[in-house]
Amino acid sequence: MSDTVPATPRWNLDRPFLTGRFHQEVKSSSSSQMQMTHPSKPLYQFDLTSRGNEKDIASFAVSVQEPFLIEDLLYALVGIEGRYISIKRIRGKEGYVVFQIDTSMDLALQELTSRIFPLCEGYVLVNHFVESRSYFKNGFVNHALAAAIRAFLLDYQAMVAQLEHQFRLGKLSSQGLWFFCQRMMSSMNALAVLVEKAITDNVSGSATLNLLESQVKAMAGDNAVRSLLERMTDCASAAYFKILERWVYEGVIDDPYGEFFISENKSLQKESLTEDYDAKYWEHRYKVKDGVPSFLRSVSHTILTTGKYLNVMRECGHHVQVPLSENSKLTSFGPNHECLERIKAAYDFASGELLTLIKNKYDLIGKLRSLKRYLLVDQGDFLVHFMDIAREELSKSPKEVSAEKLESLLDLALRMTAAASDPCHEELTCCVEKVSLQKTLATLKDLPGPVSGANDAIDDPELAELLNITGLETFSLSYKVQWPLSLVISRKALTKYQMIFRLLFHCKHVSRQLCTAWQLHQGFRACKILGTPISRSSILCRSMLKFINSLLHYLTFEVLEPNWHMMHDWLFTAKSIDEVIEFHDLFLHKCLKECLLLMPQLLKKVEKLKALCLRYATSSQVLIPSMNMLPERDTKLATTARIKQSQLKEQQLKLALENTVISDSIMKFENEFNVELQSLVPILSRNNSQSEPYLMHLAQCILGIRSDQ
Repeated sequence: MSDTVPATPRWNLDRPFLTGRFHQEVKSSSSSQMQMTHPSKPLYQFDLTSRGNEKDIASFAVSVQEPFLIEDLLYALVGIEGRYISIKRIRGKEGYVVFQIDTSMDLALQELTSRIFPLCEGYVLVNHFVESRSYFKNGFVNHALAAAIRAFLLDYQAMVAQLEHQFRLGKLSSQGLWFFCQRMMSSMNALAVLVEKAITDNVSGSATLNLLESQVKAMAGDNAVRSLLERMTDCASAAYFKILERWVYEGVIDDPYGEFFISENKSLQKESLTEDYDAKYWEHRYKVKDGVPSFLRSVSHTILTTGKYLNVMRECGHHVQVPLSENSKLTSFGPNHECLERIKAAYDFASGELLTLIKNKYDLIGKLRSLKRYLLVDQGDFLVHFMDIAREELSKSPKEVSAEKLESLLDLALRMTAAASDPCHEELTCCVEKVSLQKTLATLKDLPGPVSGANDAIDDPELAELLNITGLETFSLSYKVQWPLSLVISRKALTKYQMIFRLLFHCKHVSRQLCTAWQLHQGFRACKILGTPISRSSILCRSMLKFINSLLHYLTFEVLEPNWHMMHDWLFTAKSIDEVIEFHDLFLHKCLKECLLLMPQLLKKVEKLKALCLRYATSSQVLIPSMNMLPERDTKLATTARIKQSQLKEQQLKLALENTVISDSIMKFENEFNVELQSLVPILSRNNSQSEPYLMHLAQCILGIRSDQ
């Protein structure tokens, strides 16, 4: 409830003479004084025999008793005590009273009176509800219901006034009074039951409407009462529909009393989408509360999303309102479903406007293509140049890497390649994480795969030794995303892009290192290396290159490209921003899963193989003798240099044959690579099923390498 709700003035509570209860209050105070004088007498019970100036009613004939009774009943019908009818207020239940008649009166008259008393008691209870629910704190719906009941009570009081007029003319008998009261009995009883439940449950807002709805259904057999309750429901819901109308047509919650079934959490800000991985802005900024009106339950989610869409556009400074007409007013939820159709039309308008705004003005598809170009390494020329100029900095440990220097080198690489023509390249930034990819995945608790096995991979001492991480393992690109694109490309989505980028980036680094080692082997092509350690190392290097390049091919062309095109097609069929978010999240989940990032056991094996390839590439530069080619400026000198180089290579090959360290090291690398590769195949075969067909493609790549070896 809003803090700005006005308080009920004290004088409205302290001065009962301003309300219809002053008659009972006066009697109550008299009774209190009597109770102090005669403690044995019950509270609020009036002793009719104590009236010294009044003759006992039993001393009169029945024909004389009847006018006295009718006069008292006319007072009782509006909640006022008479000479022979008293009111007993029930302790602890405000508004509940019991009418009692002098027991000395004629038994037939007493019986007739007891039939009318429920109408009198119902009036007092209903009138109490009207007065108590008219306070500010009870909300618009209760105010509207109280006003509708007050209108009914005015008709009731008019009936009592007409009966009193007939009584003054001497034309009203006790039987006539009973006859005229019967028409009001069922209506007043239905209202009394309604307000009794409302008071007991202390309902307001949606709960009041649900109570009215249930009472209408309960009175299906009485058309008059049902019509009355339907009229009360229409009046009460009119106030609720005004709140609903502002939300559905403007995206504004005008709900000072907290009656609406949608709540707003103002502590959740849109900026959290780009800062917090676990941001709940879109899901929890606006939520459906408990107690949705029964007639709106089927469209509650539609109503929620309609207002959310309008809010997003307003946050963008794009003021838009659903076009209104006389036919678009939300007045009642009748059986013809007009209200449902109007809400659906408002949803379609808001959804279409927001989708058009994000796609056209904020170029969502263009931003996603840019993410694909850079974070999914679709355009690799800038990355190759960056890896060349940032090699020294990236070779340091993550704590020693200068993020500012990398940022400068990245900007230089972007400006010197084809990426310079892309206007989105300025949104690209870089960062260096402090832990390995596996540890980062383990911290993302919402991912289904890593939770069960990632910690085992992290705690593996063998893998920890292999992953002596540098900036090359922890470097990642990032992307500046503005509102409202952050709804789709949130911090969570961007983190998933970064996980894929880190895997691709490190694979490319391994490939480059193996290419350098391969170039060393190419220096011996002209020599007879068959049967030498150089020959064996050359075959191993080629196998490792095929493995890493096959892995890159699988990741790029078997996973990312097909899934991207599938998502791209889906986005053009999306009818709402929620569908766009769903398609984008599904794309990222499929990519993470098929890139093995959600499969800790497979990822662990792949990381071991990559680490082994890196160790081999580094060792080969020491183990394999390198030959520097001299520049061929002069033909005679070049020919002489080649002859000398050939002779030198022959000598180095002889030394390599005699050097058992080179032979043993190459043999060790070869055995380790084969063992790891062979251990990967059963895992792929065991997981290869119809539910995971992508593993079949990866298995074919691995099996191809084994058969080649």
